[in-house]
Amino acid sequence: LPKRGFTNIHKVEYQVVNVAMLERFGKGEAVTRQTLKAKRLIDRGDMPVKLLGDGDVNGAFQVSVDAVSATAKSKIEAAGGSVTLPEPRKYRARGVRKPPTRA
Repeated sequence: LPKRGFTNIHKVEYQVVNVAMLERFGKGEAVTRQTLKAKRLIDRGDMPVKLLGDGDVNGAFQVSVDAVSATAKSKIEAAGGSVTLPEPRKYRARGVRKPPTRA
């Protein structure tokens, strides 16, 4: 029988955290991958984290994770918090060489 479909080798596996889980943090506290691991909301500190919008926000947080859903971002900003995401990677166009590095 032929095999159907494929496995995407470029898929990013996120650790999911809902907005309702942020009630373990104090108001105004920073939410990062390290603080989520310290509060035992995620298992691994080396995998990317995505924040989803299930639940309500009880305070203003400074969130700095790898990905955020649109509903989670709107709920956090409505509560007076802020969301910062990492800079996206910039790829060179095909056929363009790297600039020389001089040490």
